Amino acid sequence: MPVNGKHFVLEFGKVARQANGSVVVRYGDTTILVTATASKEPREGVNFFPLTVDVEERLYAVGRIPGSWGRREGRPPDKSILQARVTDRPLRPLFPKGFRNDVQIVIIPLSIDHDHSPEIAGMIGASAALSVSDIPFNGPIGAVEVGLVDGEFVINPDVQEQEASKLSLTVAGTKDAILMVEAGASEVPEHIIVDAIMKGHEVIKEIVSFQEQIVREIGKPKMEAVLFVPAEDIVARVDGLATPRLRDVIRIKDKLEREAAIGAVLQDVFDQIAEEYPEREEEIEEAFHDILKREVRAMILDEEIRPDLRRPGEIRPVSCEVSVIPRVHGSGLFTRGQTQVLSIATLGAASDIQELDTTGPEEFKRYIHHYNFPPFSVGETRPMRGPGRREIGHGALAERALLPVIPDEDEFPYTIRVVSEVLESNGSSSMASVCGSTLSLMDAGVPIKAPVAGIAMGLVKGEDRAVILTDIQGMEDALGDMDFKVAGTRDGITALQMDIKISGVTREILASALERAREARLFVMEKMLQAIDKPREELSPYAPRIIVIEIDPDKIRDVIGPGGKTIHKITNETGVKIDIEQDGRVFIAAPDEETGLKAKEIIERLTRDVEVGATYTGKVTRTAPFGVFVEVLPGKEGLVRSNDLDPGDGDKLEVGDELLVRVAEIDHLGRINLSTRLSQPDRRQGRDRDPRSRNRPNKFRKPR
Repeated sequence: MPVNGKHFVLEFGKVARQANGSVVVRYGDTTILVTATASKEPREGVNFFPLTVDVEERLYAVGRIPGSWGRREGRPPDKSILQARVTDRPLRPLFPKGFRNDVQIVIIPLSIDHDHSPEIAGMIGASAALSVSDIPFNGPIGAVEVGLVDGEFVINPDVQEQEASKLSLTVAGTKDAILMVEAGASEVPEHIIVDAIMKGHEVIKEIVSFQEQIVREIGKPKMEAVLFVPAEDIVARVDGLATPRLRDVIRIKDKLEREAAIGAVLQDVFDQIAEEYPEREEEIEEAFHDILKREVRAMILDEEIRPDLRRPGEIRPVSCEVSVIPRVHGSGLFTRGQTQVLSIATLGAASDIQELDTTGPEEFKRYIHHYNFPPFSVGETRPMRGPGRREIGHGALAERALLPVIPDEDEFPYTIRVVSEVLESNGSSSMASVCGSTLSLMDAGVPIKAPVAGIAMGLVKGEDRAVILTDIQGMEDALGDMDFKVAGTRDGITALQMDIKISGVTREILASALERAREARLFVMEKMLQAIDKPREELSPYAPRIIVIEIDPDKIRDVIGPGGKTIHKITNETGVKIDIEQDGRVFIAAPDEETGLKAKEIIERLTRDVEVGATYTGKVTRTAPFGVFVEVLPGKEGLVRSNDLDPGDGDKLEVGDELLVRVAEIDHLGRINLSTRLSQPDRRQGRDRDPRSRNRPNKFRKPR
């Protein structure tokens, strides 16, 4: 089918035929294999739907060999993990409630043409593989990217259009509902974001219709799955025991106290009916959770009261601090209610950029954001074995939010890394990390173009009304119908992440929610600016000083020297770090300004040309019966003939002595002739020597 003049081709039945469903997606030269496989029986002992989406990156898809020691792909890169997450989010709500069979989606890019998005091809492929399989699935879904070039929307922009676009928005959904939105933007106004989402949904409807036609022709009958649903008598018993008490405990303001009280109600229900329903704990717990969800939603819809007793538009108390950690380059502590994030900014040299060994078009990252979510932040214990998919996703969202305001390398020649440590969490720690990171960057003296703040919004929709929630907490996220995170400056949105669990979310609801988010974002930003209103003018004394100079690219070899000898000598003598670009830019990262200027002077001397008539203080490198050789610039020496030395100097000069000399002549062979007679014009400068000497043999000149 054509999408914006580009054809999607879905091929079934040729490869991977033992999976429940498989498809090869061809989009331009992008070719993706997608499989969907389900276990034959439900997984025992779990109270969730075990869906896994794996994106298996293969560097052969872009004609590259892995750079790792084993020369094969290992742990999935962040890019693949982010693609897996964005694929999972619109699929998960479309499986039947109570479905507990393991389902695994595997996406393998076989060939990648960057003008045709492998992410979009993979999402559509996952939907198609599930739809034609026997796995229960209430799809299909479609997905598109929407760009904004010269004020016009572009569907699935190519690389050139992406570079010119002010918006990179991915939207996925069914023909009836938008399910997922992910966006990065350059301060794009809210109403344009809504228009872009709606524009994307129009194309999604066509993609879904195309898949529905395929399903009618080759789709398998769906399996008779065993759904986990609590028995009606258990639901009635739990309802009678739990509901009166739940209506009270869900109004406890403190998160930990509320969770403890809810847990006590559940335990009491277990104690009272365990003998009546032996070995039915999972059904009891599921019924209890459904009742809890019903009561929280009823309180919000009927009374407009939230679990921590806030009104729908109320933001939790916000506090901001900067310079909270000594010796680091910049730090910010952002606290909003029971969510707290400490962000640390570190400035590095040009060579500290992150190299990306992936199939994407990007090769390097100059701004890096990492997000850590330790178990103590929610009062739990678990093994700490590196970041999981959630941490990687939240870090990428915060990075995307701040990237549009990071200064260009020409203005601020540093590599920048921010690490956000979640110290306490009760909802939207990712948006708290956006705020904390803005504080830390300004504290570090990074001249960001504008401060960025973020807020998380929610929605509870009933039959006849919908309540938009500002600054949602964890319970509202879990039990609500939509959560979306919005980050931006005063002028517009820089990042957006939205997940919708229901149909019927209209354009009006989206527009209203984004406007409420803008108001909340500006409120939070004012709190941030009370702590620090602009980037500091001076860097931390512990941050490196970077000096940038430009040299003739042909002189780069003079700075590096044979086998790197010269540049190693400079770094060893001064303690600086030197990075040289092919265009002749030299980045000197020094622990202080003095050593940086010293290294700069050495490099400038190495790359400076000797000029006729100029005066230099040089060092004697060799002595000879006919004069002395003097190094006037690094690696560049000339001859002071005996008759050009002051009377009596020839016998006194030794190797290492300094001598003030003037360049009298540079001959046609590039040899430098020097003189110590600084105030007397040299009769040879600018004209030939005495004509009578032209035909005399010169024993110092190599025969031609």
